[in-house]
Amino acid sequence: MTDSRHPEMPGDEGPDTTAAELALGVLEGEERASATRRVLSEPGFARAVDQWRDYLAQLFDLWPEIPAPDILPRIEQSIDRVSGVPTVVSAQPRGSRIWPSLAALSSVAAVGLLAILLLRPVPLPTVPQPRVSAPVAAPQPTLVASLEPDAKVGPMTVVYDQGSGTIRLTESTLARADRSAELWVIPADGTPRPLGLLQDRGGTALTLSPAVRRHLAAGATLAVSIEPLGGSKTGLPTGPVVAKGALAPV
Repeated sequence: MTDSRHPEMPGDEGPDTTAAELALGVLEGEERASATRRVLSEPGFARAVDQWRDYLAQLFDLWPEIPAPDILPRIEQSIDRVSGVPTVVSAQPRGSRIWPSLAALSSVAAVGLLAILLLRPVPLPTVPQPRVSAPVAAPQPTLVASLEPDAKVGPMTVVYDQGSGTIRLTESTLARADRSAELWVIPADGTPRPLGLLQDRGGTALTLSPAVRRHLAAGATLAVSIEPLGGSKTGLPTGPVVAKGALAPV
């Protein structure tokens, strides 16, 4: 049998037992008529009555029905022996005389069962906690720049992947064989940071360190300067700037 908790009875002053008493059938007269009118006019009370009936139906399954013994003839014979009055068979069926007694016993049992149900502690329902999903970081846009050289050569296209920290430049020869072309980023603070040396052939691909990546953002300026072979030894541009352009998201 399914383990079903008995319904909670609403009320500020205490449990409202009227729904349970109506479901058990122990109300009579005006009390039963008043409870029946509440079933018709109060949807919440009607639901409570149905819940009690469903719950009590499960409890009744615990005790099988046992027919009451027919002891009325024995009682009548005992009374006749004591009083000396001959036994008179009543015209009323014996079954109809037993039912009032059984109804009284049923009412007593129903009241006892109701008291047990109301006094038994009701465990509080467990409220499932909502699952909180970890925030998903939005993908960072790719940044591009077009470096316009001062010399009469075509512009270089720069593509920076913020996810991998890789910056790529198209092929362009800006420095002589005894010089190096070095790429710089100039963020909002105006201080150039070196990114690496450019290759003369096949384009350039540089993987930047985390310390340098934080300076590359939309609006930062990229510049190429001509430095001694192997790049600047001071950490700042020492030769002329031959190309520059600003990063922008795509």
